[in-house]
Amino acid sequence: MKEKLKVGIIGAGRIGRMHVENIVSNFRSVEVKAVADIFADKLVDWARELDIKHVYKDYRKILEDPEIKALLIFSSTDTHAQIIIESAEAGKDIFCEKPIDFDLNKIHQALDAVEKAGVKFQVGFNRRFDHNFKKVRDMIQEGKIGDVHIVKITSRDPEPPPIEYVKSSGGLFFDMMIHDFDMARYLTNSEVTEVYASAAVLVDPAIGEAGDVDTAIVTLKFANGALGVIDNSRKAVYGYDQRVEVFGSKGCITVSNDVPTTAVLSCVEGVISDKPKYFFPERYKDAYIEELKAFFDCIINDTEPPVTGRDGLEPILIGMAANKSLAEGRPVKIER
Repeated sequence: MKEKLKVGIIGAGRIGRMHVENIVSNFRSVEVKAVADIFADKLVDWARELDIKHVYKDYRKILEDPEIKALLIFSSTDTHAQIIIESAEAGKDIFCEKPIDFDLNKIHQALDAVEKAGVKFQVGFNRRFDHNFKKVRDMIQEGKIGDVHIVKITSRDPEPPPIEYVKSSGGLFFDMMIHDFDMARYLTNSEVTEVYASAAVLVDPAIGEAGDVDTAIVTLKFANGALGVIDNSRKAVYGYDQRVEVFGSKGCITVSNDVPTTAVLSCVEGVISDKPKYFFPERYKDAYIEELKAFFDCIINDTEPPVTGRDGLEPILIGMAANKSLAEGRPVKIER
């Protein structure tokens, strides 16, 4: 029997716990040896149930363990860059939830450390691994719709996050639309060159009082000449709205929402079907597993991660341009 790949987890909030439970349930060749979190005392029972041997308050104890070959970082965004740097210096392969950081200097420092150490580094843009969106990408790459002309992405949450979360999230462009910026690059296989953003507070005045927006439309220009439109809302009363349309010179591809069942009732009251899956844990359950599989496979097979450090950097540049565009009321070119 092959020796298991031993990994450590840094950050065990909602997302971190979900990933750990996915690893334990789906990857027999991977062992979560240790978890580190500032609220370690509250994780002891949970960790014991999952047969995790060590729970630390100080993540550096994981870095010091020579048996642990890879780290998965799910701590708060403001800690990512420093942990990436220390993990790379310790020779650990790294998976980091998006975003790497909100500060470009810190991002470059982290990526430089990864390159210098020669470790593997994957950013957690899970939607690339969704069965629908991956199929769209594959068909585009196969030339099914010719040259891409227009990309339309809709992403609307079923309810806004708590205000305390909004205050520390980095704002809608960095917290929510960052996934769509990445998806736009992924589908077009081209870099964004110009951004124009319009936004408003239409869902909850408290979001505006916290310095953010809850409704936004962003138009994009790409290096290959294509155009893009992204719309976001913090509240869609009918559920988690995740749709894509890509129009090209030879055709068009559309992705509708995933629903719990495809049963449709037709009766005198109307034609009734299920609402979209409620939120991201349900909608992207399989995508979260697939992105971890890709990370573990690249370690085991010594291949390049499918979502690189540059893939983590580019959406931040787009988000910064969107913020600047919104503040100044004009299109903004991406500065690289």
